[in-house]
Amino acid sequence: MRFIIVLLSILFIGQSCFAQKLYQRFADAEMKRFPEAWQLDHGKRLYFGYGQGLACLAMLKVWEATQDQKYFDYVEKWADTVIRNDGNIHLYKLETYNIDYINPGKILFPLYEKTKKEKYKIAIETLMGQLKWHPRTHEGGYWHKLIYPHQIWLDGVYMAAPFVAQYGQFTGDTQYYDDAVNHVLLTAKHTFDVKSGLYYHAWDESKNQMWANKTTGQSPNFWGRSIGWYFMAMLDVLDYIPENHKGRAEIVQLIQNLAASLQKYQDKDGLWWQVIDKQRAPKNYQEASVNAMFLYSYAKAMNKGYIGKDYEKLTNKLLKGIQNKLLIKDVGNTLTLIQCNAVAGLGGTPYRDGGYEYYVNERIRENDAKANGPFIMGCIEFNK
Repeated sequence: MRFIIVLLSILFIGQSCFAQKLYQRFADAEMKRFPEAWQLDHGKRLYFGYGQGLACLAMLKVWEATQDQKYFDYVEKWADTVIRNDGNIHLYKLETYNIDYINPGKILFPLYEKTKKEKYKIAIETLMGQLKWHPRTHEGGYWHKLIYPHQIWLDGVYMAAPFVAQYGQFTGDTQYYDDAVNHVLLTAKHTFDVKSGLYYHAWDESKNQMWANKTTGQSPNFWGRSIGWYFMAMLDVLDYIPENHKGRAEIVQLIQNLAASLQKYQDKDGLWWQVIDKQRAPKNYQEASVNAMFLYSYAKAMNKGYIGKDYEKLTNKLLKGIQNKLLIKDVGNTLTLIQCNAVAGLGGTPYRDGGYEYYVNERIRENDAKANGPFIMGCIEFNK
């Protein structure tokens, strides 16, 4: 009996140590693949993109965990180039009212705190200036983009809400806490499906979109990554919302409910599927970004005490599933994540109808920042 206990302890420590090494090994692999941070997410030009912002946020978390300056320098080199000396953001277009522009702004807070470069603060104010005029639903939720009127997407909650909450902490202005919480709760109100316990990808307040249910305004499917975006958004918002804020308990309850609901859809190998509720349906597949985002979300939720330690088994199984099925070594012995959905959305030209066939036929690639960034952050949280 004692031998079994010792063996189990060794196995647990081994997995923990592997995760500890893994986030740094994977961050180093990203820097090897993409020597300049603008190249992250397979970038072809210097751009203030949400994918680069997500991956760079992960690099800053590796810097915090290791105190190795190279990770900070990698991020700052990109920011120093994409944010001009006068604080203007390269290729940024306010008039598009694109919520994706907000996400890379998250890295500017720690950069400004450490370097005190005024241009980072100016850029933060520029992005918040967009949100002050950003079009909203009648209840105050941010539209996804000007070209997608009256629509709230789960993706957009991650792009904006944590930034708004962090800006509230940055300035000491409590109205921004209220705004961030409102966006999270409104999204839950309009995208949640009681029967499944899951969230639809988007909601159209006008109900005019072809993809929108004419009664509810909801899109037709449960896209894994979109739920991952929302799960991460709720957790990250709470990093900045004061303990006594009236909306905090509601968000914690949403986190607990989602954590419980998702258990029903985890496959026996520990993984979730591109369209979550249609396991093994034709062309469906176990997609990397949703699993990386859930790794981050479950591990962080446990670390913060929002959910119980009884989710450790689920999270251990998830990491093992990623290691076994989605993580490989390429010819240069460099770690790679496979089966990443490159992009998915709704509307536009050509029109994306949100149907099952749409999601499972979108382009798949390796080492997408929407998977790699959360995977790095997930391994850091797992190690804690």
